[in-house]
Amino acid sequence: MTDAAELRSRTKELLAAHPPASTDRTDFLKARFDAGLAWVHYPKGLGGLDAPRALQAVVDAELTAAGAPDNDPRRIGIGLGMAAPTILKYGSEELKRRFLRPLWVGEEVWCQLFSEPGAGSDLAALGTRAVRDDGGNSRSGEAGSGGDWVINGQKVWTSSAHVARWAILIARTDPDLPKHRGITYFICDMTDPGVEVRPLRQITGEAEFNEVFLTDVRIPDAHRLGEVGEGWKVAQTTLMNERVSIGGSRIPREGGMIGPIAQTWRERPELRTHDVHQRLLTLWVEAEVARLAGERLRQQLAAGQPGPEGSGMKLAFARLNQEISGLEVELLGEEGLLYDDWTMRRPELVDFTGRGAGYRYLRSKGNSIEGGTSEVLLNIVAERVLGLPSEPRNDKDVAWKDLTR
Repeated sequence: MTDAAELRSRTKELLAAHPPASTDRTDFLKARFDAGLAWVHYPKGLGGLDAPRALQAVVDAELTAAGAPDNDPRRIGIGLGMAAPTILKYGSEELKRRFLRPLWVGEEVWCQLFSEPGAGSDLAALGTRAVRDDGGNSRSGEAGSGGDWVINGQKVWTSSAHVARWAILIARTDPDLPKHRGITYFICDMTDPGVEVRPLRQITGEAEFNEVFLTDVRIPDAHRLGEVGEGWKVAQTTLMNERVSIGGSRIPREGGMIGPIAQTWRERPELRTHDVHQRLLTLWVEAEVARLAGERLRQQLAAGQPGPEGSGMKLAFARLNQEISGLEVELLGEEGLLYDDWTMRRPELVDFTGRGAGYRYLRSKGNSIEGGTSEVLLNIVAERVLGLPSEPRNDKDVAWKDLTR
């Protein structure tokens, strides 16, 4: 089994053969992937060495100390945190080798075509259709292989769709089945002429999100992940990893939202009041507890797959961001009512904590919606973590086509 000493040795060999100071950034990242040092817990030949996930920290520490470039994970977070683990689990060997390397290196950005105008919190109610086209000899949704799927529908709240090369997509392949059973999971080419991306300007002034219209988009059956009709099962891998990547990312002490307000408190004594001090102390402790809980979650991941605990972390992340950013605006008084720039921009990455206090306050409002609404996640925690009885679901066995919409 690969151990820490071997990983250090392999990392030093990589650095010797490709000195970061004189090697092109992309070339260095490709060499790192090929050496199995991208994500060490992935299989050999796919950027890993079949090593324990926890040993990734050994590689990262050596590379950071040497000044090696990273792959800008914030820019390609959807690919790293959602598409990659889903492709690894459900993709063919051909798909793994085609997509994982350019995904990790950052040559190809990914987005997520899940939510729809009529299927947000109730994602399984989605209506985007995928119809098999094999020369007109099979009905929609029929099992088999070969041929193309023709996609028509609309997706919404799609982060980074305007810069994405590929998308993970779920669509309905059989409307005669109950909503969770008639869905299939695909990889969609965002450069297809049938894909139209329109910006959605947010309360922050930016258009980080998009709506995506799909008109007769053709996807080869080889780009299907999982079996026909089992897309909901495949999507659970994506969604669990998404919640972990949002709520359980590694940050230092006073990282995230708590950092700017703590710095302001120290540097601006004229703004301090006893009441704000007490509230800040409470939120500082809660932020530190959440950070340590995230470390614990990552240790659990080292031994297996993400579970519903990620939903709890995502809940805490959203609540804390909103409470901390609200307190920061209050601490700043009149300054907190100012806003730096309303220019409409289409950023290439999601930045929850960037810019000024006003931006952080407004951007955090989306934290309880994106990646699963807090209300839905509370149900997940109640049912799957605490083991409480499930809520009655009258539409569980009703064909999707017969649902009231």
